[in-house]
Parts: sequence; structure tokens; C-alpha cells
Amino acid sequence: MDSAMTDSLFCIADSLVAKLASHAFTEASRVLGVYKDLQDVNRTLSIVKALLLDAERRCRVDAAVREWLHQLQWIFNDAQDLMDEIEYAAIRKQVAKVHGSSTFVTKIGNLFSRSNPLIFRFKMTQRIKEVKGKLDKIAADRDRFGLHIVHDDNRVVHRKETRTTHSHVNASDVIGREKDKERIIELLMENGSKSVLSIVGVGGVGKTTVAKLVFNDVRIAQSFRLRIWVYVDQECGDSSKNMEILKNQLKDKLANKKFLLVLDDAWFHDRIQWTELRDLIWLDAAKGSKILVTTRSRQTASIMSTISPHHFLDSLSEENSLCLFVKWAFREGAERRYPDLIEIAKDITKKCHGNPLALVTLASSLFGNVDKDKWISLRDSEIWQDENQLGFSAFDISYDQLPSYLKQCFALFALYPINYVFDSFHVASLWSALGLLPLESNNQILKHGPNQCLNELQSRSFLEDFVDYGTGSTFKLHGLVHDYAKSVARPYSHIINSSFGSRHRWIVRNASFLSNDVTTISATARTILFPIAGVGATSMDLLNALASRCKYLRFLDLSDSTYETLPQSIGNLKHLRYLSLENNKSFKKLPDSICRLHNLEVLILSGCAKLEALPKGLGNLISLRHLEITTNLHCLPEDDIARLSSLQTLRVESCKNLKSLFAKTRLPSLRVLVVSGCSSLRSLPLDIEHFPLLDTLVVDNCDKLELYRGT
Repeated sequence: MDSAMTDSLFCIADSLVAKLASHAFTEASRVLGVYKDLQDVNRTLSIVKALLLDAERRCRVDAAVREWLHQLQWIFNDAQDLMDEIEYAAIRKQVAKVHGSSTFVTKIGNLFSRSNPLIFRFKMTQRIKEVKGKLDKIAADRDRFGLHIVHDDNRVVHRKETRTTHSHVNASDVIGREKDKERIIELLMENGSKSVLSIVGVGGVGKTTVAKLVFNDVRIAQSFRLRIWVYVDQECGDSSKNMEILKNQLKDKLANKKFLLVLDDAWFHDRIQWTELRDLIWLDAAKGSKILVTTRSRQTASIMSTISPHHFLDSLSEENSLCLFVKWAFREGAERRYPDLIEIAKDITKKCHGNPLALVTLASSLFGNVDKDKWISLRDSEIWQDENQLGFSAFDISYDQLPSYLKQCFALFALYPINYVFDSFHVASLWSALGLLPLESNNQILKHGPNQCLNELQSRSFLEDFVDYGTGSTFKLHGLVHDYAKSVARPYSHIINSSFGSRHRWIVRNASFLSNDVTTISATARTILFPIAGVGATSMDLLNALASRCKYLRFLDLSDSTYETLPQSIGNLKHLRYLSLENNKSFKKLPDSICRLHNLEVLILSGCAKLEALPKGLGNLISLRHLEITTNLHCLPEDDIARLSSLQTLRVESCKNLKSLFAKTRLPSLRVLVVSGCSSLRSLPLDIEHFPLLDTLVVDNCDKLELYRGT
């Protein structure tokens, strides 16, 4: 937790310093008359940032330093919000100047009124002095805590090479498991009875990998014409709910067939419930059907198995461990040029005790790096002191080498359930909304294609089942990696469920909900999301609370919710960058107040088939980069869309009544246009006049559409 806290503070400090130095923010502060006041903040902030390096080393053993860090977290949050409000005020001035002073543009009380710039400057100056005073005090406390200024940050490692992974196991990537595979295949095929076999082993030893080798073997494919792979998710509710999900998934697929069913990462501890499920599976199953279970729990294996003994997966031999390590640390054949590194690798692999996940993770952290000192540093690291935490220790090496912002990006994976299929655009949007990415990367990161951050995490084996589908990518996390993400995300990012203590909720800044029975929301929340498809918010009390209380929200995902509209108070969420109402089947109207969200970068309304109108003044969302629309309108407000000066991606989906698009409208910044499922659409111009920067066009299932080039 202490490491996670300092990582968060480093990330915020970096972003604050970078923002204060940026040309755009400098101009904004000059326009509002607060530039000189902010320079004093910048100087103090640089001192505090230099103290963090020493505090990071001290916090694990010094409770007073940990308290200093807790105080700094709240001060940094205030500084972030302050700078956000300065940017927001500058944007409002720009909107009023470019688009005119309509009522909803200028009505923000006297504070931001164009006729009262002195009042705004006075109040903002007071806030700046307040934040600076807090920073000055906490910087002065360094003598009391014995903290020293350290300017050299050696934690960041820049990587040039990456490697890829695949959704299906590649047998050539697996070392030392041929005997295990053959023995399991033998057990599955040696008799014609229905039976259950368990593969048992510690986390990271390769149970799932061996099960995949068996599952994809040609002999198994010929013997079991039906093969089903099920990940047994234990996070989405209690075990009885999971049992019902499994029953509904399997009962119709397995009847009267000889099958192999793999239940991966099972954790059943209730024999009665397992027996009920097993009997249902066996009810109409053909003779010779098998169930293959992978589990870390011997108790689970004893409850589920009918074949005894279980197949216990041992650690790799030293020879195979070295082969696996070398395979992931070097490009093929390159190891021959570095015999001194191979000797160091032998020492490292012995300390991994044959755990494949630890070997691959550590080797990946060295991939492309032939600096002997780095290899020696890994060999002699303190992580080897606790063998019981070997898996996490291996992750510590790769995690510690990440830049601060990327550590925070990784930690946010904890907001999603285990075995979740991540989409690169959704992940990148979350990172960007929370300001975690370097300023120069923001434009790039919102594109659908693979990006540097995901490639870096993938190269260190944090991601698996990575699939690049051209315009984006999907991936998963290994169970242990997911556990590690949760460990570094605490206490600020959590999945909230009924067992989560109410006294801890007030400090949670990034909250995820796996069910729709949400009753309370922390006023400090920056993120609210519902990651499970089909599970969305339903409570009006929740909606009103988050719109009125959670004034610092950056990321709000209300996908699959049941609301017909949003409250007018949604327009007060001035920090909001991302808003999704995707697949809200009841949604009819957005309030006009949403057009006050001048920081909004992503607005997703796809799947809102009952949407009757878009808000007046949509063009005032001048930061909007990505817009997705489904509506029953006969025409879109094209003039407003044309005023979206930052819009780069537009998706128009399932607009059944739409007949024409952009015949007289120019979209000068648009780069990606997707039009799909618009069954009545007849015309869409394609020329440089209408779309001067367009480089990606996708048209699908628009049967009446005639594409033409304008004059």
C-alpha cells in the first residue's frame, strides 16, 4: 500500500509540474490573471517532488513518513482540482468568445461571469494561496521527518523492444510440460466412464497452460468432438449465483454428447452445490465424457475429482527453468553472445524455484537489456527474502521498473473482475480521463490502435491473450497478475460490493460496481463504472447523488443503465472527461446542461435506440474527441456537430430513421468515421471538402446507402 501511495504521488506530481510548464496552461493562467501566483506553487511543488524519492525509501519503516504521505495525497488532489478549474474557466471564456454568450454558456453565477473578472481572479488567487500554504507547510515538515531532497530518479526504465503473446497457447513457448500433458491425456482417454480429473498446483506453476495443451491436442479433438472451456469466476457474486450461471450455460450444450469440459481456476468448497452441478452435467451426457479441473486448492480437487490421485503439477527442473528464462530474456540465438549473462541467469532461475510465471515475468523485465549490472541487480535484489511471496516478488521487479504514470495505469486493472476481457480504447480512455498519461501522449492514446503504454505492459508479461484486431486490441490478465493489481491499487481503487466496509468508502477515488444494488457513493470519487455487460445502474437516488455530490468525477460509465434522462445537475460535473450511456435501452433525452461539460472528451450514446433528441448547444463541447450516437431522429444536428472543433472519431450506429448525413456539413478535424446499421441511410459524401483529414472510414449494414463524391 505504501509503495502504491508513493507511486500515486509521483504520478500526480509529474502531471502537475508538466501542466504548469505547458504552453496551453500558461496561456490559460495568463488570460485569467493568475500566472504569477501559480509560479510560486510550481517552485514549492518541485521541492516536494524531490522529497518523495527519500520518502519512498523511508515509508515502509517509518509511520510518521507514511502520515506525511497521506497528508500530501489530499493536498495534491486539491492542487489537481484547482488547475482543472483554471483550465475550465479558460475554456468557458473561449466558448463564449467563439460561439457567443448564450444563456447556458455564461450562466455560472457571478464567479465566472464575463462582467466580474476581478471577482473570479480574487477567489482563484485565494485558492492558489491556500494550496501553496499547505504545500509550504508540508515541505517545511521535511526537517521534522528527516527527509532529504533527492533529484536523481533511477526508477524509470525505457524499453525499445517488445514481444507479443497470443490468445491460444503456442506449444513451442511451453517448456518442460510434455510429460504432464501426456499423462493427463492418458487419464482422460483410458476408460469410457464419466469422470472428473483435477490439475492441482500453486499459482503461476502453469496449470492453465497445461490444460490448454491438452485441450488443443489433436487426439483430444478427435476423441471429444465437443470441447468447452469455462473460466470459473468467483468474483461476480456468491457461489450459489455462480452455480446458477454455470447451470444455464451448460445444460443445453452438453445433452447427449461426448464432451470434454474444462473448468479453469475452480474454487468450489461446497460439496453439495458441486454435486448438484455435476449431476446436472452428467444427466444426459454421453458415455466417456470428462471434466478437467484446474485449481490451486487441494480441498477443491478432493471435492470435485472422481479420478484419484489428482495430477499435481510440479515446479520446473533447473534445466527447464533456465531454458524458459533464456527464451523470454533474449531473441532467439542472441544468448550465445552473452555467456556472462547466462551465468547470472542460472543464479536467478534457481531462486525462482521452477515457477514458470515468475521466470517469464522476470525474464521479460530484462528482455532487450544486456547491461550486466542490471542482471546482477536483479540477482541480488531483496525480493528473494520471502519465498512465500515469490509470484508477487517477481511482479515487483517488473512493476518497479515502470514509470510512475504507468504504475498507476496498471493499478486501475483492479477495477475489473478477474478474467475480464479488456478493450484498448476503454482502458486508454480511463487513463486519459484521470490525467495519468504524459501530456504529449493524450492525442495518441485515444486512438483505437495499439499504443505504447499497452505494449510496455505486454512486453513485461503483465497482459495475456493479447489480440490485435486492427483498429484496437483486447487482452486479459492472469489471475495472479489481477491479484497483484489489487494489491498495488489499495486503498484508492476498489471493486465495491456488499462486503466492502462503509468506513473505507470515503477514501475510494476509483470505484467499480459488479451489481446494480448501489446505495452510496463517495464524494471524493473520480471514477464510477459498471464493468459487467448487462449490469448497470438503476437507482435514481444514486444518479442524483453522483450528479450533485461527486463534483470531481472524471470518468462516469453508466453503460446498461435504465435511466430515461439525466438530471440538470449533471452539467455541474466540470471535471468530467468521459461519459457513457451505452446500451441504455430506456434513454430518451440528454439535458441541455450537458453542454457545459467543456472538458468532456468522450461521449458514448451508442445503443440508446429511444434517444429522441440531442441537446441544444452540443457544439460547445469543444474538447470532445470521440462521439458515438444511436438515435431515432431523422436527421442529426449537423451544424452543432460541425462546431466540435476537437472531434476526431464519430460513430453513427443503428440510426434506423436517418436518411442523409453531412450533405452540407464540413468536419475539418474528423479522422475516423464509422457508419453502421443505418438501414434508411441513402447518401453520404466522400471527398476532401467534407472530410479533409479523414483516414479511416467504415460503412457496414447500410443497404440503401449510395456513397458519392461531392463537388
